[in-house]
Amino acid sequence: MITIVDYKAGNLTSVRRALDHLGIPNQISSDPRIVRNAKRIIFPGVGHAATAMRVLQESGLDSALKEAFYRGTPILGICIGCQIILSHSEEGDTPGLDLIPGVCTHFQDRGASLKIPHMGWNAVAITQSHPILRNILPGDEFYFVHSYYPQPTDLTTIYATSDYGEPFPVAIGSKNLFAVQFHAEKSGAIGLQLIKNFAGWNI
Repeated sequence: MITIVDYKAGNLTSVRRALDHLGIPNQISSDPRIVRNAKRIIFPGVGHAATAMRVLQESGLDSALKEAFYRGTPILGICIGCQIILSHSEEGDTPGLDLIPGVCTHFQDRGASLKIPHMGWNAVAITQSHPILRNILPGDEFYFVHSYYPQPTDLTTIYATSDYGEPFPVAIGSKNLFAVQFHAEKSGAIGLQLIKNFAGWNI
């Protein structure tokens, strides 16, 4: 059973639809007790980092996620769920969950040809192997919608990059936590492969 964290940050239906398509049992929950004791967690999200952190703190889901992480529960972060696992976000100048040291950084002006937010399909380059990236090949494309991206302090936590005027991290991980900036649940067959890999990830 995979628990999808509901903290009013959107795209829950898309994640559930992807899991249902794969035949993977799942539930959506905003209950910190359920998240704290989950067997496996997907931490998705779209929207504003400061708003997301406020909801997490007010609901107690921030503590539940931290407890699950330190207990060794497999966690997959998606989009905002990839950004606010870091120590700090430039979006709203807000502290994050600090599960992976680093900062969520805003794209700088990249000229008229590269608009912000970055939206659309982009190829991903794997920089080091990981079980969640199994069967994902160089040049495989994922769907992005974002103005910020993760910049971890420890470069060894970066597992994949993409390029938007210059390279930027798109997949980061530490121990039982793995997170992607792109929307795996909206990335067709290759995104489903990544989610399937997570469902079978034995740490």
